[in-house]
Amino acid sequence: MLEIPVIRWGKPYTSMEQSEVVHFETGESLAKIHQANAGLLNMDMRFAQRARNVLREHSIPSLIEKMGQAAELYLNATLPMGDGTQSPEEFCRIQSATTGIPEHLCAANMRKNYFVLTHMGDVLEALTRGLPFDILTKGYGQESRGVMLSYQAQTPVLGLVLPSNSPGVHTLWMPVIPLQVGLIIKPGSSEPWTPYRMFEAMAQVGIPREAFCIYPGPTDVGGAVLTKCPRAKIFGSQQTIEKYHGDPRIQVHGPGWSKIIFGEDEVDNWEKYVDLMVDSVAANAGRGCINCSAIWAPRHGREIADALAQRLGPIAPLPMTDPKASLAAFTTSGVAEAVNNQIDAGCEAAGVTEVTDKYRGGPRLVQQERCDYLRPTVIHSTSPEPEIVRAEYMFPFVVVVDCPQ
Repeated sequence: MLEIPVIRWGKPYTSMEQSEVVHFETGESLAKIHQANAGLLNMDMRFAQRARNVLREHSIPSLIEKMGQAAELYLNATLPMGDGTQSPEEFCRIQSATTGIPEHLCAANMRKNYFVLTHMGDVLEALTRGLPFDILTKGYGQESRGVMLSYQAQTPVLGLVLPSNSPGVHTLWMPVIPLQVGLIIKPGSSEPWTPYRMFEAMAQVGIPREAFCIYPGPTDVGGAVLTKCPRAKIFGSQQTIEKYHGDPRIQVHGPGWSKIIFGEDEVDNWEKYVDLMVDSVAANAGRGCINCSAIWAPRHGREIADALAQRLGPIAPLPMTDPKASLAAFTTSGVAEAVNNQIDAGCEAAGVTEVTDKYRGGPRLVQQERCDYLRPTVIHSTSPEPEIVRAEYMFPFVVVVDCPQ
């Protein structure tokens, strides 16, 4: 069983408080993770400027190059993990076992992270619109048209409160290191694996360990990250968005509310887009904020819903090791049942029909001993008014809405 320490400015720290991470299906203990607390973070924030200082000893182009080298190790190498080591296959296996995401989807997320790491130069070029990188390092300089500019870092470190539901979110913080800003990470309780593996891959290629803190721990650690870091990012629900609304220090990533909208010019050709719609709803087990939760069309709504239901309805839970597995497990007791009840209640509204019933061949909610699954659900609504039209869930769920352009 692995033992994973807290990371304090690159150095491992063992805590009296530890938390066991277990296999969501068997209950087997997979790792002991040492727990940080808010007081520890408060003490360490005294040295936050040092993280930026050590990164500024490396030029932005050299850090971009190192990110590409780290990508190769992240994807292919056996790397240190706590008091042991971890191969890419072991990484996918344990990530799947603690999050409920099928192993082949964990591998796909690794490739996604690899792509971003190996294209970091292009990412920063796009984010800065071709700004010379030395302006970011020095704080001032001339752009290509001869205009003097000044850019000042708002913080020596970025604080991150990360989720457990999707390993794909890590692409959003990767550009921070080549921008010469340190990282303070509070990982998700069941998905600490990606931050630790990224940290080791970057350290192996010469990115300073002193630029990283990783604080697994209870919710008060996340609160301390958001309170103490001059700039922070958190992932959460609509309630999280409302809680931090108006705080310029905190960037909140909430539900995606992602939609497909058919205009009058293309709606009669909807059959051409069935594959696109299915992938938009079901990719990555429906857990991403970019998964489509609603399709709006001025006509053909019932036919669109039926076509999607034929494709999505028969999908059923499969073992996590099955390369065809496309549903993720709900590992927290009661969550799937509550979502299922919400959907049933929403379907009682006038003009709302679940279309997947006739193609599913069983109930939406599949309950097992230690976890639950929700099978894909396609709803048709004859108007945009019912509450369920605005619903968003962490599984393949979509409402096809009739709405005039």
